[in-house]
Amino acid sequence: MLKRLFDITASALGLLILAPLLALIALAIRLDSAGPIFHRAVRVGRNGCEFTLYKFRTMVVNATQIGPGITISGDPRVTRVGRLLRRWKLDELPQLLNVLRGEMSLVGPRPEDPRYVALYTTEQREVLRVRPGITSPASVRFRNEEALLSGEDWERRYIEEIMPAKLALDLEYVRHASLHRDLAVLWETLVALLR
Repeated sequence: MLKRLFDITASALGLLILAPLLALIALAIRLDSAGPIFHRAVRVGRNGCEFTLYKFRTMVVNATQIGPGITISGDPRVTRVGRLLRRWKLDELPQLLNVLRGEMSLVGPRPEDPRYVALYTTEQREVLRVRPGITSPASVRFRNEEALLSGEDWERRYIEEIMPAKLALDLEYVRHASLHRDLAVLWETLVALLR
């Protein structure tokens, strides 16, 4: 209950304080390339329920038709403004709306594409007991995940190496979650972004 109250308060304040920045990002996206400002993606959330995740659009309009669901190193579908937004993780800011709506939390396991959730083991599915988050220990550790996904076998590497490593970190978080820990993860995320 305290976590949810913190999420509502922080996401509402965040949207209010960041409104000028959000407007500037929206304008930059509009000027950089044709298409919508927001990208909507289906992700798996708490208790395995699917929801629509919001992000600023960082790729060309038909990106999902011309390439994989995961962004790989040097992906040509990423726009000029998109590269900058991804580098600073600013494309994730619209997820504050998902937090406000109760579909996500500020901190929790990152929501995954249904195609990859279908591959989870019974133990790994334990991460679905909680709301997914904008940030997590795994997203701090794998901040530059795109750089790891290169070459022809990028998807095998993701499924066999990266995804299990991320899920192990997320499982550890879920089993020892607390508001104190959430604040620590938020601080680690800020430090990683400013590094």
